[in-house]
Amino acid sequence: QVQLVESGGGVVQAGGSLRLSCVASERIFSSYSMGWFRQAPGKEREFVSRIIRSEGSTSYADPVKGRFTISTDNAKNTVYLQMNSLKSEDTAVYYCAAKERLGGPYNAWGQGTQVIVSS
Repeated sequence: QVQLVESGGGVVQAGGSLRLSCVASERIFSSYSMGWFRQAPGKEREFVSRIIRSEGSTSYADPVKGRFTISTDNAKNTVYLQMNSLKSEDTAVYYCAAKERLGGPYNAWGQGTQVIVSS
């Protein structure tokens, strides 16, 4: 049963923008936190951003601060990641994830969407 489905990846030139979407099942969307992670070739998966659903508070990794914005559309059970001023080092597979409870792990993951930034 697929509970998180990402879309919106693609190839973009450096300096361009993309918006990633993640549609979640209703149960998963009610999780404590929704986040975005990425994994570049040959590297470990890393945190990008997260939003605490009840508060709307957000957090970003230093490399994307000021360029990426996470948001939600409650009517659509969707989490977005708006990515602006893209750099070649943003090239990665981006994953949507859900943390169902405070203090727990991110325990629901999407299949990922590829982002390639050409310089």
